[in-house]
Amino acid sequence: MKIVVTGTRGIPDISGGVETHCENLYPRIAAMGHDVTVLRRSCYVTDNNRVDEYKGVHISDIYAPRKKSFEAIVHTFLAVVKAKRLHADVLHVHAIGPSIMVPFGRMLGMKVVSTNHGPDYDRGKWGRLAKMVLTTGERFGTRYSNRVIVISQVIADILRNKYGRNDTDLIYNGVNTPAESTSTDYIKSLGLKPGEYVLAVGRFVKEKGFHDLIEAWRRLGRTDMKLVIAGDSDHPDSYSEQLKRTGAEVGVIFTGYIKGEKLNQLCHNAALFVLPSYHEGLPIALLEAMSYRLDVLVSDIPANTLKELEADDFFPVGDVDALAAAIDRKLSRRATPRTYDLTDYNWDNIARATVKVYEEVLNNKQ
Repeated sequence: MKIVVTGTRGIPDISGGVETHCENLYPRIAAMGHDVTVLRRSCYVTDNNRVDEYKGVHISDIYAPRKKSFEAIVHTFLAVVKAKRLHADVLHVHAIGPSIMVPFGRMLGMKVVSTNHGPDYDRGKWGRLAKMVLTTGERFGTRYSNRVIVISQVIADILRNKYGRNDTDLIYNGVNTPAESTSTDYIKSLGLKPGEYVLAVGRFVKEKGFHDLIEAWRRLGRTDMKLVIAGDSDHPDSYSEQLKRTGAEVGVIFTGYIKGEKLNQLCHNAALFVLPSYHEGLPIALLEAMSYRLDVLVSDIPANTLKELEADDFFPVGDVDALAAAIDRKLSRRATPRTYDLTDYNWDNIARATVKVYEEVLNNKQ
């Protein structure tokens, strides 16, 4: 089976939830004997990830302007044309913005599967026109895809209530079992000690709620712990710059984008993981924190309310005082390490379930 993938910025080593999803999923599908090509956005290609193949997945770079308002739609249009030229058996479109091109793919005669990673129009970074495009993408993807995969029950409910689509396929995001880290050289280089810092991970966009976390940390005033935020902004703006300034004022350690051993050390040695977001699909960063057996504290938005968590793991989204109090309570209890049941988030099972969707589409079982 020839599978062509678009909607993602690309793989490997490109930041983002959809990107992490694709980087884990498609090598597994390729290892099952399928021909997989990921169409990558040219503006994210660097000397560090300039490859033609990654773990059995073909990589093809397609033009995309480095401008958040046009990047996805321009790239996806060109990617759909490329997929047709590659004679794709299945075109898989990720995320609702790129899904605005699903009808174009169908018009060209291709079988199209889309994955809805969440209602991106709820994100604060988008203006009115962008939100309209995203809403249209959600509608087109839901109505015109041969099959629609959703990564959480929350998203399935949205599509059923808004569009009457009752046949979505629930296939969760996944998480890998982390490799043991025996070194602490990286965290020591940051001035950190094992078990003496709180960790947050994500992009510097408003919906991640890091501004709430920094303000809560300021109000908390603890001197026995440090706050570390790993991540950065794809498109530097006034919000991300202000976040860094206010964080520096209260001693927050910003690591920038990190992966591999550096992130491994940070996760293995943290006392607590915090995710104060206002919007998520199914947060891979949270699943990864759970795989490291970290105690977690997350906002009570529906996408974060995993059945594997407990009532004490949540605080009211946007409530800075409650967040500060919950951090203080968690740190006082010292609950790390914890054990979670992550059976539903196994990448091998996710790959098999995704291939089953492809096979049913090709057999006209919609």
